[in-house]
Amino acid sequence: MNGIIYQNSVIEDNGTTYFLVKDEAGGAKYLAVKGDTNGFEGDFDENGILHSPLTSSNASNLRSRLPWLRPVSLGLDISFGFGDRLGLATPGHIRAVRQTGIAPVFAQQSVRENLRTGRTPQEVLDDAMWGVFQEGWRGKWGADADHLKTPEDIKPFVRAGYTFFTIDPGDLVANISIEETKTGLMTNTGRVPWESFVITQNDLYKIYLNKTFHLEGFELVYDEETLLRALLKYGQAIAHTSLMYNQLLGLMGQKAFDLELSLDETASPTSIYEHFFVASELARLGIKCISLAPRYIGKFEKGVDYIGDSGEFESEIKLHAKVLRYFGNYKLSLHSGSDKFSIYPFISRHTRGKLHIKTAGTSYLEALRVVAEKDPAFFREILAFSQEKYRTDRASYFVSAEIDKMAPPDGIKDSDLSSYLDQFDAREILHVTFGSVLGKWGERLKSILREHEEFYYSSLEKHFNRHLEPFHEMAVHTND
Repeated sequence: MNGIIYQNSVIEDNGTTYFLVKDEAGGAKYLAVKGDTNGFEGDFDENGILHSPLTSSNASNLRSRLPWLRPVSLGLDISFGFGDRLGLATPGHIRAVRQTGIAPVFAQQSVRENLRTGRTPQEVLDDAMWGVFQEGWRGKWGADADHLKTPEDIKPFVRAGYTFFTIDPGDLVANISIEETKTGLMTNTGRVPWESFVITQNDLYKIYLNKTFHLEGFELVYDEETLLRALLKYGQAIAHTSLMYNQLLGLMGQKAFDLELSLDETASPTSIYEHFFVASELARLGIKCISLAPRYIGKFEKGVDYIGDSGEFESEIKLHAKVLRYFGNYKLSLHSGSDKFSIYPFISRHTRGKLHIKTAGTSYLEALRVVAEKDPAFFREILAFSQEKYRTDRASYFVSAEIDKMAPPDGIKDSDLSSYLDQFDAREILHVTFGSVLGKWGERLKSILREHEEFYYSSLEKHFNRHLEPFHEMAVHTND
């Protein structure tokens, strides 16, 4: 056998041995099977070992035999989502999360990202699975169908075997003016989808109006205006979440899954009263939501640290965590969660492990760091092209980078090009233009990463060690 065996992948199960091999000649990886080869596609070598390409069919057959290669529900465990837009990063993610006690989501991609990368939900899950196999990961792991907006969005993720479904009704969250009067609010209650709430307005008032809810020393009391604001702002979103949840129940049958509600990509922050109202209504409607992502105060832009007053954020997250513990049956989720190093300690401390962190493009940026180090000329091409595409590609993201604030690359030595990956404006510009770059140079970029995969894995491990370290102690304490 002319190839490099990934030793962590070697496993003997029921008399059959499986392992992953990297061909020395072409660099392609394949699954080697010795023993029961029934159902696997490929060719036998002179030693009777089947060389199976990393196809979806072979991935499915391997999952049926080795159950730890299948994603599962993670429940209330502290968890971390590793988005991987290239399908090559999972081994690096595993090296970072191993021994932390944090439950990983290795397959995570949104419908929007799939469109931009040209990948299918099945390809995303299979790529993550091969990384799990390569590194010999035996722990549980999840697969997140991110930012689902319509019932039709759900189906291909269910077919592929996903276990975590993030519902995004952000387009239905109303932007209520702070100048709107109570009288104006009352005239709009006819827009509330009361049939989905299976309750009348008077009955809703009986639940909340002028009632005191005790949250660990904080007393939450709804006057009529506060209640109406929460109802009108999130009523349509709650109704849509109910529709999506029931669709999932029908598609998943008896299979356990995690539901997350994403309210983060909206115009205004989610107040404590609004958070409480949403969580309370989800519970009343029987919607089992394992994770909730409010729109926090401040700015959570892509691939950069938190923008805002960190002291004010800590004051708010304390109250959000009190709401969380009042209900006690879900986690707080932080979206656009990569690189928010200044506020990680606050989130870890106040949520006490009832937490999910979601990252995506930061792994892509680490891939570009490899390119900057190993092929500076190509990185310069990517940098120029990303600047050209930024004004268009930024449209669907909350980012504030400005091209004029980037240092001209002509004045930067090749050995210093990776410094662009540490600069605010460059990070955001490179982050949001990933779809355009992959559409033009996807295979070229992946070829460099495959050639220097250990360098890529070590870069990812170092990068995510910094992300995960603030949550280690809480993860261990929670699991104990």
